[in-house]
Amino acid sequence: MQRRVEIYVTAIAILAVIATAGVIVLAPPIAGSGVADALLLCALAVAGELLSFVLPFKAVGTIGYIPYFAAAVVVPGWPSILGVALVRVVMEASSGRQAIKKVLNTAAYVLMEATAILVYLGLGGASLFNAAQKTSLTHVTAEFGAPAVAAFVIGFLVNNLVIFVAIALASGRSPKTVIIEGSRSTVVLDFITTPLIFVFAWVYAAFGPIAAAALWVPILGLRQVHRINLELERTNEELLELMVKSLEARDPYTSGHSRRVQRYSTIIARALDLSDRQVEEIGRAALLHDVGKIYEKYAAVLAKQDKLNPEEWAIIQDHPEDGAKLVATMTRLRDIVPAIRHHHENWDGTGYPTALAGELIPLASRVIRFADTIDAMTTERPYRRPLTEAEVRGEVVRCRGSQFDPTIADRLLSSPLWSSLFASPAIGIEPVERPKFSVVGSRRQSEFPEVLRKANGV
Repeated sequence: MQRRVEIYVTAIAILAVIATAGVIVLAPPIAGSGVADALLLCALAVAGELLSFVLPFKAVGTIGYIPYFAAAVVVPGWPSILGVALVRVVMEASSGRQAIKKVLNTAAYVLMEATAILVYLGLGGASLFNAAQKTSLTHVTAEFGAPAVAAFVIGFLVNNLVIFVAIALASGRSPKTVIIEGSRSTVVLDFITTPLIFVFAWVYAAFGPIAAAALWVPILGLRQVHRINLELERTNEELLELMVKSLEARDPYTSGHSRRVQRYSTIIARALDLSDRQVEEIGRAALLHDVGKIYEKYAAVLAKQDKLNPEEWAIIQDHPEDGAKLVATMTRLRDIVPAIRHHHENWDGTGYPTALAGELIPLASRVIRFADTIDAMTTERPYRRPLTEAEVRGEVVRCRGSQFDPTIADRLLSSPLWSSLFASPAIGIEPVERPKFSVVGSRRQSEFPEVLRKANGV
């Protein structure tokens, strides 16, 4: 894997050199103070680089691209590439990263800058200096705005693609997953800022570096606000993981269960063609569906190795309601409370805690019901082997309309995503952990839905 990363980084560095050579050949001569202006603009990026923040998969987000892209349209030539390269070399030298990462980051930014310049010039763009000093922002935008925005957007895409593909190669994850997860926190804001980049470049060209520096300060402030929001969001996600790990530490038998149910739930939600927001919401509810078991009253029941008696079974049936009440205390999670409360309801009304039936059961709960049951059927138990894909299909068909929503069952079974439920999970998702203790009789059998009791001849 390391060899593949090295080859990839080498290829990106070569592409950066080729793109730079293209700019040297195709760009018009740099007149006057072009070199100094490009270096001054890129120097402003240092503050943005120092205020960088961590994105998913340990990628680093920065606002330094604003001066970089501004330089690309103010001085569309080799001096801007030189400025970007110098700033990146200085920043990487003090970063403490591995040498290969330093080379990749520098090459990625050089490639981004060179690509932006080539796109800008190719679409008819020219240096903003003369135009900005002779006419208004409106006229400059009408003449050069479209080429500039196109250059910024394509530059964004090139940089993100280079970095996230490298992360995918290094981690063994799917490139698609890394790109989606890594960019969704900032991609919208980055694209929204493209007009601001053009305004920033125009201010520099029309009024000079002092005016641009004055505008740069509030931009940095706005980015810091966004950075704080991202950090709070990450903290919330980490707290959710902590809750789940605390639950699994109490009940080692189900270790990994919540994350597997989350994975299955998102696959099922995608098979139903739900929106990305719905898929994300269902995944979050699935991760927390059993969080009610964290309460002390479940400790003895979860630790018991014999078959549960009616009183203990009644206690277990409280966990959806307890989980819903716990999650309801978190303002940002209140939307998923119904999904957690009703994830043990059956389509025919024989479930718990409120015996809802049919479409009265929240859609997310119906999806989690499938995922929860599939995980129970496909994980090893001391009293039975895991069910095969064919056996699980048979049970889903048999319980269609009783335990399961028949529409979801039909859509899932006919979806190409059905088989992915049984594929090995991607790197980073915990594998199924086998029980670390023996169980007498069928203690856990009483926790499973009817489908499993019948599937095992009980």
